[in-house]
Amino acid sequence: MNLKRIIGKALYHGIGIHLPPSYSKMSFGSRVFRQFCAKLILDHCGDWVNIEKGVRFGEGLSIGNGSGIGADSNVPSAVTIGENVMIGQELLVYTRNHCTEKTDIPMREQGFSKTRPVSIGNDVWIGSRVTILPGVHIGNGAVIGAGAVVTKDVPEYEVWGGNPAHFLKSRQKQQ
Repeated sequence: MNLKRIIGKALYHGIGIHLPPSYSKMSFGSRVFRQFCAKLILDHCGDWVNIEKGVRFGEGLSIGNGSGIGADSNVPSAVTIGENVMIGQELLVYTRNHCTEKTDIPMREQGFSKTRPVSIGNDVWIGSRVTILPGVHIGNGAVIGAGAVVTKDVPEYEVWGGNPAHFLKSRQKQQ
């Protein structure tokens, strides 16, 4: 791990994660400070990124210009977030799971599956308390309703919601 990432993590986990939300009247520059830390830590961090209070993220995360991650979200490495993405509070993204194939060995002793990256396109809106499972791709312009559990790919410009998440409507005009 290089010195830049070590400094970024120390600043973020020591100070940034605890600063007030960016929308607070007394935010003390929290959005700018957390973005500064993210630029030191992440593989890619665009401009005008907003990482809210309490967000936990992996250094292999990539986030595009103008995107934001809501408070208390958990976004591991192997996740790509496009540009102008809005993410509500308490998002949970998983890129791997427990192995469960063998019945003669307790599941807790079987280890984890291989990492399956998650990608979120541009101009996406993900509501609060959404869960995204390993290997999912969310297309450009999609909307994911609050509380949804996304288990499969979401096509571009579609609105999905529910548990498991399913198609609700298209955002494109019918011709």
